[in-house]
Order: sequence, then C-alpha cells, then structure tokens
Amino acid sequence: MTEVRNYTVNFGPQHPAAHGVLRLILELNGEVIEKADPHIGLLHRGTEKLAESKPYNQSIGYMDRLDYISMMANEHGYVLAIEKLLGITPPIRAQYIRVLFDEITRILNHLFWLGAHALDLGAMTVFLYAFREREDLLDCYEAVSGARMHATYYRPGGVYRDLPETMPQYKSSRWHDEKDTAKRNANRMGSLLDFIEDFTNRFPQYVADYETLLTDNRIWKQRTVGIGVVSKERALQLGFTGPMLRGSGVAWDLRKKQPYEVYGELEFDIPIGKTGDTYDRYLVRMEEMRQSNRIIKQCVDWLRKNSGPVMVENYKIAPPKREAMKGEMEGLIHHFKLFTEGYCLPEGEVYAAVEAPKGEFGIYLISDGANKPYRLKIRPPAFVHLSALDEMSRGHMLADVVAIIGTQDIVFGEVDR
Repeated sequence: MTEVRNYTVNFGPQHPAAHGVLRLILELNGEVIEKADPHIGLLHRGTEKLAESKPYNQSIGYMDRLDYISMMANEHGYVLAIEKLLGITPPIRAQYIRVLFDEITRILNHLFWLGAHALDLGAMTVFLYAFREREDLLDCYEAVSGARMHATYYRPGGVYRDLPETMPQYKSSRWHDEKDTAKRNANRMGSLLDFIEDFTNRFPQYVADYETLLTDNRIWKQRTVGIGVVSKERALQLGFTGPMLRGSGVAWDLRKKQPYEVYGELEFDIPIGKTGDTYDRYLVRMEEMRQSNRIIKQCVDWLRKNSGPVMVENYKIAPPKREAMKGEMEGLIHHFKLFTEGYCLPEGEVYAAVEAPKGEFGIYLISDGANKPYRLKIRPPAFVHLSALDEMSRGHMLADVVAIIGTQDIVFGEVDR
C-alpha cells in the first residue's frame, strides 16, 4: 500500500486572491489544510523609519499609503497623536468634516472588500456594482484634496481646507452628447454637501441590491457559513478588532467605547455577529455601511447649519492664509519655516487610535523635543488578523483559504509597513 504524504504548495505572492504580496506556504493532506504559514516582508517599505527621518508634517502622506483602501482613516490616527502631544483641539467644524470623511472612507473600504471578496468566491457582478459607488465617493476625495486616493487632507489642527461650494462636472464628448452629459451632471450642480446628500439617499438601495445578490444566495452561503469560525473568547485572545471582533459577537467599537472627535454626539449602532464565521463578518460589514450612511447624513445636516474655521489659528502649526503669505513678511516667514522645518513637539510619548474600517489603527509616538519623531510605531489591524490565518484555516479545504483571506480584509501596505 502506498504511503500517503502531505505535500506543500505556495499560495501567492502573485495570486489574485492574496490581496497584496502575501505568500502562504500551505501544508496539505489531499485538499485539506494541515498548516498555513504566512510569509510577509515582500513589500516592506519602511514607513516607520522614513517617518522618523522627516518633520512631522511631511509624513501625513505616508499614512495614506499604508492601508491604501482606508486613506483618510490612517491620516486621522497620525494627526490625533500629534494633536494629543501638542495639546491642541481642532475647531468643531473640522471635527465634523473629519468624521464625515472617516465614514465615507469606511464605505469606500467595505465596498472594495465586498467587491474583491465576492470576486474571489466567484461572484463577478457585485464587484462591478461596488466600484460604481466607489467612483462617487472618490470624487468627494478629489473635490476636497485634489487627489482621488492619497489625499493628505487631515492636518494637525484641522483639515487642509473647507468643503468646496462646487463639484467637478462632466463635459460632453463624442461618447456622451449634451443631453447625456446633463443627465450625468444632475447631482453635481450644487455643492459637495449636496452631492454627498444625494449619495446618502441613493446608497441604502444599493446595499439592498448587493444583499439581494448574496445574502440568501445558496452558493455564497456554502462558501461562507461555518468557514473560519473564531469564538468570542478566542477573538479577544488573538487581539482582533473591528469587524473581525464584532463578527465574533463582541460589541467593541472605539467610536462608542472611547469616543473621539464628535462621535459622542452622533447616533449609530454597532452590529455584531453570533457565530464568528465568514458569513457573520459579511453581515456585520454590510450593516456597518448602512450605519456609516446614517452618520454621514447627520454630519451633512450639521455642516449645512454651522459655519466656522476648519484650522487652528496658530501659525507655528498651521500655514497662514494665502493672502497673508503673499502680502506680509511675517506670513511668508511662517509659511517658509513650517514647510521646511515643521514644528517641534514637546518631549513625551503618546498613543492615539481610531476605529479604522478594518479595526483599531493606532499610532505610538515618542518625541524627544525635535521636529521629527524619536520613534514611531504603527499598530495596524490587518497585521494582527493575518497572524490568526493558520488557526482559522486548519481543517478547511484549499478553496476556503481564499474565503478566509477575503473575510480578514487584508491590505499589505499596512501589514508590511
């Protein structure tokens, strides 16, 4: 009788379902996973060391490039750490704008996760639908920052600028005549807030459409129910945060438990799962999109009724207005010093965390009084979740590894940093 031996295969780093440059070494008994060994470091970009060599205000753009699906949420954690050490509080309007864009970012992230996860498991239509909605939200990014992805919009002391009064509009071309273009521009005739409000009115139906395609789909349930089960106790032991933890039934959300900015003033619910499997985590993220839509509506209402500054009036931290910089010597000096040398933070250490779309994104910062960090440590959620991949995969089939990687919502920019 021939001896049956386990065999080892590489999964990735070029696999389309690896969600980045993940290399998995899988030990298989037939098609059943005996062991999964994740190898990282193939992307490593040294973000923490780069940030330690640059003034504080020049590292905001690096944060966008960590989890490049949750851009402004990463900026938020970094900016909060600097503000905590400086002891400054941004104006209330800036706080509402930050929360507005945090939740836009959460929807952007979950749409990308939904499209990629569904595509990994064989459902192509959802991917196309999700990216249709992402286009609108990326237009909001572009309207405030000029960039569709890496915005560098949050700054210590507030945000780069107030919300614009006009939206970019489509122009007619040989593919779209004037009538067609007018139809495409129908919701772009007002301000950015008008455009966002229009999106929030349409979005609940879109989420319902996604659920129609997936939630009761028997193939989807066969691929997700009972896959990658993590109990409530084990999720806590493994250090899970975000939808991975809430999917296991733990109602932990920094926006509720340790409110920052204006989250304490807003109404929303924390969805939680029951069994902690891939299907539960799917349902949690779907409901999170609805709750984010609810938060965005409240922010839009407040921002319509209340005007005010969006940046602190401290020229050691925030640049002076353009007119002052062009017309006054003091303004020019402030501008020049700020963008060449930056500013010095008082000595000390600080940890600031935000509820990013994937979980707790934290920044641990040590300052020695210079204009750049003595030490910067990033606590990314996906790195922690990836460490549980072996445990979640054992005993499952090879095809289920794809579902488990998808449900963890990994992005390698923040895993490899």
